[in-house]
Amino acid sequence: MPDAGAVAVRARSLGKRYRVWIHPKPTNVSERVWLALQRLGGGFAGDDRPHRDVWAFRDVSFEVRAGEVLGVLGANGAGKSSLLAVLARITEPTEGEAELYGRVSSLLEVGTGFHPELSGRDNVYLNAAALGMSKRETARKYDEIVDFSGVRDFIELPVKRYSTGMYMRLAFAVAAHVDPEILLLDEVLSVGDQAFQEKSLKRIEEMTRAGRTVLFVSHDANSVARLCERGIVLGGGGVEFAGDVDAALEHYLGNRRTVHGGGHLRDVEREGTGEARFCDVGIAGADGSAIVA
Repeated sequence: MPDAGAVAVRARSLGKRYRVWIHPKPTNVSERVWLALQRLGGGFAGDDRPHRDVWAFRDVSFEVRAGEVLGVLGANGAGKSSLLAVLARITEPTEGEAELYGRVSSLLEVGTGFHPELSGRDNVYLNAAALGMSKRETARKYDEIVDFSGVRDFIELPVKRYSTGMYMRLAFAVAAHVDPEILLLDEVLSVGDQAFQEKSLKRIEEMTRAGRTVLFVSHDANSVARLCERGIVLGGGGVEFAGDVDAALEHYLGNRRTVHGGGHLRDVEREGTGEARFCDVGIAGADGSAIVA
């Protein structure tokens, strides 16, 4: 484990570019040959190009010290999840480099590393192995993991039968007991009941007191303020702000769009899954009549 105060994570001019196909992506040799010939002959112009490049983020640089918790903030689409995916070595950066010093555990989306047909028990061993734990180490911690997750009564069922909350609780329990030196978390506390969220926050606090380094992506300002010492705000394709967590939260929340005096919310930036939406907001008096600001 890096010494306290030593650099645990360093990003230098990181950038990630994705290719979005406008025309159908080639699926066989003849289509690939045709595409190559079109490129060589200058057959694509303007909107006729088969794809366009989209940068999730670019020129992102920062350092995280050992034992520090860094909050990563930003609107949907700002590149937060892509950044953690690069740091977790799930995808390669298009430019720049990232250095991580220590054993890394990541929980970036519900059920990462889980097989839906396998039981909860089997997935504990499978996921732990993917995160670098030996079978003996997993067996030693198995009861602690299951008790923490709260799904012992369902541990022999295939995880495809689990609710989203159960899935995430078991996944977080495994990731939090790997004893990582660096933990990457992406919106993991957005699923599950309040009691489990509180238990998860306490577990993260225990890990940081033990010198673990955490990168924490969340839209929950209260959780970020409680856990993090510093924060970075992603936006406009890069880092908009970096500094003390209170200042980072003020910058992030201050830049969010609001509706004044009531009105339609169609154009307001949204977060979440979209399963439920507020369409209008207004203020009414005691008699039910609208109050116009």
